[in-house]
Amino acid sequence: MKISILTISDSRTFDNDESGRSIKKYAETEGFELVDYEIVCDEIEKIACALEKMLAKKVNIILTTGGTGITARDVTPEATQTIIEKEVPGIAEGIRWFSLQKTKNAMLSRGITGIKEKTLIVNLPGSKKAVNEILPYITDVLKHSKDMLAGINTQHS
Repeated sequence: MKISILTISDSRTFDNDESGRSIKKYAETEGFELVDYEIVCDEIEKIACALEKMLAKKVNIILTTGGTGITARDVTPEATQTIIEKEVPGIAEGIRWFSLQKTKNAMLSRGITGIKEKTLIVNLPGSKKAVNEILPYITDVLKHSKDMLAGINTQHS
């Protein structure tokens, strides 16, 4: 599975991006092929441009981290909405439900998930702890979505 990672932050660099590095490490552990790993600031146009660039590389999954909260600068869901063709609310709802078992603050997460062509885009929180908890929870769904979007006949559980 080919994936790209997009960290959204006004202050993170590759040296201190713990959530992005956690996603990278997890992807490597799962045997995913990392195609891109970028950091952009919290601006709709810059996020959308980075997503389009990643989509052009025909990845299966784009995992974003950061910018899903309620501050004025948190605009990852809005940027993602400008790109996707179809929303996949069940994944975002599942992530929130799972996260609510850990912290009530998950109610403040606004991450969305959607599809553009044959790529699934998933907004994850910016917290390293949250990313490390959520990724194992959604991995089977990510793998299944890749097969579905590729048109592979899959058995439904």
